[in-house]
Amino acid sequence: MDVANRTRAKITKRLIPFLLVLFFLAFLDRTNVSVAAIQMKTELGFSEAIIGTGAGIFFLGYFLLEIPGTLIVERWSARKWIARIMVSWGIIATLMGFIGRPIFSAFGLEDQFYGLRFILGLAEAGFFPGVIVYLSHWFRGEDRAKTKSLFLIGIPLATIISTPLSQFIMHSVNWLGFAGWRWVFFLEGVPSIIMGVVTWFYLTDRPEQATWLEDDEREWITSELAAEKAAKVSLGGDQIREGLKNPQVWLLSAIYLFAVTGMYGFTFFLPSIVDRMKGTSVVVQTLISVAPYVLGLGAMLWNGAHSDRTAERRWHTAIPLLLAAVAMGFAALFASSTVLATVFMCLLGMTLYAYLPAFWTHPTSTLTASSAAFAVGLINSIGNLGGFFGPKVVGELKTRSGSFESGLWFLAGCILVAGILSCALKSMKKPV
Repeated sequence: MDVANRTRAKITKRLIPFLLVLFFLAFLDRTNVSVAAIQMKTELGFSEAIIGTGAGIFFLGYFLLEIPGTLIVERWSARKWIARIMVSWGIIATLMGFIGRPIFSAFGLEDQFYGLRFILGLAEAGFFPGVIVYLSHWFRGEDRAKTKSLFLIGIPLATIISTPLSQFIMHSVNWLGFAGWRWVFFLEGVPSIIMGVVTWFYLTDRPEQATWLEDDEREWITSELAAEKAAKVSLGGDQIREGLKNPQVWLLSAIYLFAVTGMYGFTFFLPSIVDRMKGTSVVVQTLISVAPYVLGLGAMLWNGAHSDRTAERRWHTAIPLLLAAVAMGFAALFASSTVLATVFMCLLGMTLYAYLPAFWTHPTSTLTASSAAFAVGLINSIGNLGGFFGPKVVGELKTRSGSFESGLWFLAGCILVAGILSCALKSMKKPV
């Protein structure tokens, strides 16, 4: 095996499985409230509007520290910053299980819920864009869509595993007088703390520090990335203002805002939507809940690999989003039919996540170092505000109308706007 293939294989094997586990835990701890909410609503007296606001308020805290966290990864240490993030969010995620207990008795129930979700967002801010930037320290542009797809499958994978896991914990574990929904937070928060400590010792910040690479491997990847960086700097420099004045960065931010609004609105309320399907067992409901993400996982891997192979990014971003909007619309149209709603939710899951690997190649295609890190942080922070609007609007509409149908139409519209905007992205002629 030549040095290029040998180096890529070794870096992929060393970093991607570990980062995938971290992303799995991150997504698990931010979304397990969607399952826990089924019991929380009864015990704490929360409405769908309160659940939606609490689910979404996470992203307001996330927004505030996103860009600084991404720049810290670029300029200081990904290893240390990611370790700090994981320990912090693990602690806060675990404390979610104490809502309504004497430890927080000085605050009202809603304040406890909103406050912990907000702090959880602050704690996790910078993780996802930080990893996107971190991957650019190890992989050449032409390899990044496929590499990012291997990392981004953590989104559907977390749901595939976490939904039945959280359901099992919630219905089976009632130790020490704590209800099952509390144990969802306890048992799913602690692993993040443990993995945060492991991260400090396991990750390596840059290829030149990688003692686990051979000398020729280390020299090859370092020289390749240096040449790539020099080419980008010659085109536009390496200043944060390059990201601010780049219209593609703002277009990507708008696309991600609308796409994330649709994605999280769907993710947070899918368990509640399925729970209302009368006449279906818990097993069938669980299968319906995870099926969209199983299909999404496969579509994401295929779309990322095909995008790298064809060196095309724009339509690999736009087409999945447009198809997802259509699927969401049909899911809303046939919301009263369990079979048809399930079919279209499966098609939605397959298309809604497929755009991500190609999408995230755009910020690092022409920008580099601090300007790219700033752009990734800006896009992710603005985009993830959709994680606030999606659940909040769907929750409010459900509380007012008594049905999820109007909320699904709202989400379909958001995804459609994201798909239309994606058609305006610059077409790239070579791998990036």
